[in-house]
Amino acid sequence: MSDKELLVSEEGLKKLESELEYLKTVRRHEVSERIKTAREFGDISENSEYEDAKNEQAFVEGRIQTIEKMLRQAKVVTSENVDPNAVHIGSVVRVKDLDEGFEEDYTLVGAAEADPNKNHISNESPVGKALLGAKIGEVVEVSAPVGKIRMQVMKIS
Repeated sequence: MSDKELLVSEEGLKKLESELEYLKTVRRHEVSERIKTAREFGDISENSEYEDAKNEQAFVEGRIQTIEKMLRQAKVVTSENVDPNAVHIGSVVRVKDLDEGFEEDYTLVGAAEADPNKNHISNESPVGKALLGAKIGEVVEVSAPVGKIRMQVMKIS
């Protein structure tokens, strides 16, 4: 991850802080106990349980470092510091696909909060970049693998 600013909503910041707290207070202890138990099985050179626990420990520690870095780079975007008439981080945007005719709602979030299954799209994604700063009625174009997609902003909330 580069040292650039990471835009997050207040909700996204709370989720990151909560995950970090959980990893540090619960998961670290659980993994430590797994390692301790696996050591009791004997020779650690041929102990798959020990190896698995050590790999999990490395994952947990790596995730802790990643979240700590994200939190250092985080800039919270609130409704007070944005134009309410334009799409910004935290906006729920209704767009109309001008070629297909259907409408879809997206929530624009920082990259750390993106979840396509919930229609939470990153401000760094092609659609997110195109929508960022757009106003109601504006048409944006997005380059996608299937070609150009034209969307009109119908509503911002």
